[in-house]
Amino acid sequence: MKRIIYIVLSVVLLCSLLAFFLPIAVCQPRQAAPAPGAEGVLNLYGRDPLTLDPAVAGEMTSHQYIMQLFSGLVRLDDSLKPVPDIARKWQVSSDGRTYTFYLRNDVRFHNGREVKAGDFKYSWERACDPDTRSQTAATYLGDIVGVKEVIAGKSKEISGVRVIDDYTLQVTIDAPKSYFLSKLTYPTAFVVDRANVELGKGWWHSPNGTGPFKLRQWDENKLLVLERNELYYGELAKVDFVVFQLWGGIPINMYETGKIDTANVYLSYIDKVTDEKGPFYRELSIVPELSFFYIGFNHNKPPFDDVNIRRAFCHAIDKDKIVSLVFKNVNKRADGILPPGMPGFNKDLSGLDYDVSRAKELIATSKYGDVSKLPPITITTSGWGGLISQELEAIVHEWQQNLGVEVKVRQLEPQRFLYNLKDEKDEMFYMGWIADYPHPQDFLDILFHSDTDNNYGEYSNPDVDALLEMGAVEQDYDRSLALYQQAEQK
Repeated sequence: MKRIIYIVLSVVLLCSLLAFFLPIAVCQPRQAAPAPGAEGVLNLYGRDPLTLDPAVAGEMTSHQYIMQLFSGLVRLDDSLKPVPDIARKWQVSSDGRTYTFYLRNDVRFHNGREVKAGDFKYSWERACDPDTRSQTAATYLGDIVGVKEVIAGKSKEISGVRVIDDYTLQVTIDAPKSYFLSKLTYPTAFVVDRANVELGKGWWHSPNGTGPFKLRQWDENKLLVLERNELYYGELAKVDFVVFQLWGGIPINMYETGKIDTANVYLSYIDKVTDEKGPFYRELSIVPELSFFYIGFNHNKPPFDDVNIRRAFCHAIDKDKIVSLVFKNVNKRADGILPPGMPGFNKDLSGLDYDVSRAKELIATSKYGDVSKLPPITITTSGWGGLISQELEAIVHEWQQNLGVEVKVRQLEPQRFLYNLKDEKDEMFYMGWIADYPHPQDFLDILFHSDTDNNYGEYSNPDVDALLEMGAVEQDYDRSLALYQQAEQK
């Protein structure tokens, strides 16, 4: 089996590495795990998922497993375009609002039960049910007529979803949206087995999905094993098992000793793998990631209720220095929201540059007048054990050095941070976003429209909302991208 090590390039606004996550669930082993090094076994480093419920999961650690265990009507191909999956084809009405999906008749859940159109209707209505407490349903299913009523508890049925027959599903959305099919590739839209869900709260410890793998074993903090699904309707996996060594050590060291077959490279080991004369260089693959990482202001709390203070803190960060010294020039500096490679990326965007003198002037003209009059400031981040990331440490140091401001860091357990940030955030928060699909709406609308669940900073600008709404329904592709670029600049 070919061995590979990866460097993933992400975009830095004010940026973090991938978050560490704590386990919350245990699935008792049902069978003996495959022996390390056995034929047909792919060994990987992993972390415990926070959940395996597609309707609830909203972070990449859980999605890593969910994408193998479950599936939906459509998927993204290698060029990131929506293509048929459980739906073998679809038709779109002339007004762009009604999609008729024709399902395959050979799709089975892992237990052998046939998947039918009614299973999707149930899955989506369950995701939108307030009792499910999904924080992703409104974002990824909210374009469908009737979803808002179900989420609000006013209806049990999504009026815009009709089961025509066992293999035909009709879906009506509120306006033509060029990205609607892409949204259906997100796990919230995946199909689940009603009988499986009705087993109780911890049903996803033994998920009955439709994906290319089944969950064979899950020992918390130790091992998670996926087994090839022989009933899978698509091309069968080329390995019998995927064994995740949970929290097994430092990935590059595990890779070097042969415990795992591929590994992502942490920044501390970049020099080791990029050395052309070293043992790892020929096995190195460097791939871009459509992501950006940022620090958000809580404008509802002093001192960031004053725009001059927000701008001052931006001007006081030397992003080029952080990219060079902390990220070793692996990540790229960002002056806006959209990363390179994303449609609508604007290399000419006008951002806030590094200018300490300007930062001090802004503080002087703010309602606070001087840093000595600023209230205590805390930034909320994900983590545990008191150790913060090198880049956040560098950013806090720059504020202290350039502005004379002391900023405290408060860490929240990853699940609490990711699913409760709106309520838990202090004066600032440290967050990242990775693309779900290659469309500017996935960044700009989902994170910054006034009414979205993922608008953690509660940013609200009617002008931006209007541009985002126009961009969503604009049928001319270039004009749509231009509207998103205007919104990003604002």
